[in-house]
Amino acid sequence: MKKQSLFALGLMMSAAVAPAQADEIKILAGNLPPMFLDNGKGREAEIISAVMEKCGHTVSFEIQPFTRHWESYKSGEGDAVATVPQGMPIDGTPSDVYIHYQNGVSFLSDSGASYAGLGDLAGKKVIGFKGAESIIPGLSDHTGSFADYREVTDQITQSRSLFGGRVDAIIGDGMLFAEYNQQLRGQSDLRFDPNQSVTFKAVFDSSPYTMAFRDAGHAEDFNRCFKELDADGTIKKINTSWVDKYRDSLGDSYLGY
Repeated sequence: MKKQSLFALGLMMSAAVAPAQADEIKILAGNLPPMFLDNGKGREAEIISAVMEKCGHTVSFEIQPFTRHWESYKSGEGDAVATVPQGMPIDGTPSDVYIHYQNGVSFLSDSGASYAGLGDLAGKKVIGFKGAESIIPGLSDHTGSFADYREVTDQITQSRSLFGGRVDAIIGDGMLFAEYNQQLRGQSDLRFDPNQSVTFKAVFDSSPYTMAFRDAGHAEDFNRCFKELDADGTIKKINTSWVDKYRDSLGDSYLGY
């Protein structure tokens, strides 16, 4: 009788934590390699997939230009949307923070530079990602001291400009920049050496991101299962494996991984 009671209790506890049903969840994501890649892989995609699979759900990703994926979600597309800045007003139920990006300064290692802060960029030619000046706290206070400052939408232009010697430094997420550098190495007929060593310095605070789900139950599942995978080391393992792919330029500056 005691064994039967324990068995029944175990079933009740399992039912209490299991999702009401296993769902296929369509997630809108921004085109941000290597956070999301066309084949559903990527640092961020792997974290989301692992969390939802832990909850018994399956996911599919629809990759769209970054920021457009928010607008598509607002217009009714998808069951959830990824990479939502913490606190940004958006429909549905927000999740807890599940990922951080790390903006910083990337530069050619052989330049002899050592950028410990934005003040060190005074008199330098700098390129940032589109919207960086309005997104990164404190950046707008320093751009006036730069010899030149531009923002570009196509981030592979950043890599071309740095390797081509047209700028001194790049402001943006270190992992994204490292991925575009790798993409350049596979191209031919370049007028510069894409194999030049690059150094990344995390001179900004990391940026936290959440998801938003139309179904509040999916958000609850995501938060619960993320905490479980964070506690058992799975999330750290995924993050570390992706930083390792770009260790030659990121060093130990990307979120401490």
